[in-house]
Amino acid sequence: MRTYRTTSSPFTEKPFYTPDEVEQICVDSLQSVNLLPSEPQPIRIERFIEKQFKIYPTYEDLPEGVLGCIAFTTNGVKGIIISKSLSEEANKIAERRINTTLAHEAGHALLHTHLFVLGQKPESLFGNNVDSRKPKILCRNDAIQGIRSYKEIRYDGRWWEYQANFAIGPLLLPRSLIMISLEPFLVKMGMLEIPILNRGRQEEAVKTVAETFDVNPIVAKIRLDMLFPPSKDGQLTL
Repeated sequence: MRTYRTTSSPFTEKPFYTPDEVEQICVDSLQSVNLLPSEPQPIRIERFIEKQFKIYPTYEDLPEGVLGCIAFTTNGVKGIIISKSLSEEANKIAERRINTTLAHEAGHALLHTHLFVLGQKPESLFGNNVDSRKPKILCRNDAIQGIRSYKEIRYDGRWWEYQANFAIGPLLLPRSLIMISLEPFLVKMGMLEIPILNRGRQEEAVKTVAETFDVNPIVAKIRLDMLFPPSKDGQLTL
């Protein structure tokens, strides 16, 4: 991870992570608390937060359009709050959205805690209805990957949200487990026999991944598109 000085964001420093670095941070963190399964299955993301950060996510009323937020102090992560309205929907789609939101907040915790430990406080990240004296990052509907379609997701300069979004995939759909679950849908190409996704079975692959890891199909599709970019003819990004 490299760090750059910046004047174009609420933070004075901008950490830069490569995709492989984010993947490794997430995998190492899951392994450190014995929550990386040996076989494809849903990741216990709420339990991961409890064990990794020694906090229990709470469900409270949040401003309209806010799915969750994470609170930091100079000692680290203080708390993660999820919108109570999500839990009140009480259906599988909402439960999966909760897990996606939890993974997004965990991404902030893994990648950005050091900014607050160093004493930085991004005032302009706070909404009008939230006490700006309390160091929090708010995560609105449009910030969390997996709520909107893949084509609607754009990098809009909020690199802290972009980075937290990227962590959702490795946390909920670890690459090593994805590869096992996708074995029936992969073909090997070239002399190196590099595995690529059989595009003719992509919808079936998305459905299988969504059910195996208990995520909404859009989250599964985004993860597969990241690992097997269509522009590269489905070749796995290593």
